[in-house]
Amino acid sequence: MTATSAFIRIRNYIDGQWVDEPGVRTIALFNPSDGKQIGQVPLSTAEVSTAAIASCHRAYDEWRRTPIGRRVKFLFDMRRAMEERREDLAHAIAIDQAKHISEARGEVQRVIEIIETACGIPTLIQGETLENIGANIVGRVLRQPLGVFCGVAPFNFPALVFGWFIPFAIGVGNTFVFKPSPQSPYFMQKMCEIFSQIGLPPGVINVVNGDHVPTAAWYDDPRVRGICMVGSTPTARKIAEAAGRAGKRTMLLGGAKNYLVAMEDLQWDLFIENYLNSCYGSAGQRCLAGSIVAAVPEIHDELVERIIAASRKMKVGSALDPNIHIGPVISAEAKARIERCIDVGVRQDKAKLVLDGRNPEVPPEIKGGYYVGPTIFTEAGPEMSIVQSEIFGPVVAVIKVENLDHALRLIRAQEVGNGACIFTQNLYYTEKFIAEADVGMVGVNVGVPAPHPYLPFGGIKQSLVGTDKAQGKGGIDFFTQHKVATVRFASPAAGRLAADGSKDVAGPKTSAVKSCTAG
Repeated sequence: MTATSAFIRIRNYIDGQWVDEPGVRTIALFNPSDGKQIGQVPLSTAEVSTAAIASCHRAYDEWRRTPIGRRVKFLFDMRRAMEERREDLAHAIAIDQAKHISEARGEVQRVIEIIETACGIPTLIQGETLENIGANIVGRVLRQPLGVFCGVAPFNFPALVFGWFIPFAIGVGNTFVFKPSPQSPYFMQKMCEIFSQIGLPPGVINVVNGDHVPTAAWYDDPRVRGICMVGSTPTARKIAEAAGRAGKRTMLLGGAKNYLVAMEDLQWDLFIENYLNSCYGSAGQRCLAGSIVAAVPEIHDELVERIIAASRKMKVGSALDPNIHIGPVISAEAKARIERCIDVGVRQDKAKLVLDGRNPEVPPEIKGGYYVGPTIFTEAGPEMSIVQSEIFGPVVAVIKVENLDHALRLIRAQEVGNGACIFTQNLYYTEKFIAEADVGMVGVNVGVPAPHPYLPFGGIKQSLVGTDKAQGKGGIDFFTQHKVATVRFASPAAGRLAADGSKDVAGPKTSAVKSCTAG
């Protein structure tokens, strides 16, 4: 499969229509695999963002009153359309995000699975009833939508983050303004085509492109009830502060630095396979990438030899080449930043660079791409920059730890707490790690501890700045509010009932103690 030759003009999608903003500034859209410009992205203004909010607000009342079965039918139709266009959607991700085509297909498949979970909303959103609170009194808890939500996607998972936010938000009856990353907006253009194809009512989903300007309009607009984001922890904090001042709820997934803990009884083939996928998949540009390997002394030296040998076999090249393993990073700036981090590891941290991924060999026709190959440091320590900072590239630091307790102390000392994995066949090690690893997502003999769509996704500590986690019941909780109803159903003609249910005489009563609740 080859890259598209057509120039991609990214457009906003508002009120069910493609919308251009006359005179708006644009930035170039690049294909990271060869460094060539493939399109342009509008830097939309606050006015366009406000128009998208207004569209969502207009659509909300009718959408929330739409029978839940009909809302879910749109999700079924969306899933079917994605199935029919899965290769087109994966190709879109591989073009501007430059995730390897095999991984892009996997991302699309995971979104399809998330939508399948969201199709169970009629069951997931059910409330509760408590009978016999008092004579002929019932209490009910209802889950209801809130209104307009807004969300920001990072460059690295343009499809997955859409899946985390939008199917659950609209399935329960909200409407949504979505802003893709200006570095990888192409997937959402394809999804807007699907929204039109399935006849989704105008205004239920609006897509606005640009930098930080469109999002600034969200915080003070009273029509916006909540804000979602996946990105860095500093950005999540800024959004939390701005949204908090306006009383808006937030789902904000931040940064990470994830450990792979290798115990002496690991299965080597299983570990190496998962190491390669975790540390180098998506070119290391994901929040659950393994970036620190903590190995106990019994296997440390052999582990280093094995991961170096396996890493040397990883081919680097175009995201659309089925014969390579690692595509490029997102931009020339990202490549330069990762290379600076490697230089810091050598010069400042004094770690041992045993595999240098800078300037890997690639075919001449893609020399302009943004490539970093597998990079491994050994003799690393927890105080080093390469261990503390989220590099967001295929760079790994190996630390020799004394035992499992030592590894757990290092994990606990981190400010972030997204994920961590252990490789062992020992039940004691397994249960101790699950109980004591101070992270939100734990893996045992898996390199990427991403929960399946039925379960919530998100870290703890500074990896989760908002109030709720994504997908599954966590998504339902975030996108709904509880309403409690207290209902008396006695017939007016039946007279008053005493608290014990016996017939009483209607009329005012006196009492030394009056209940503050219905009685």
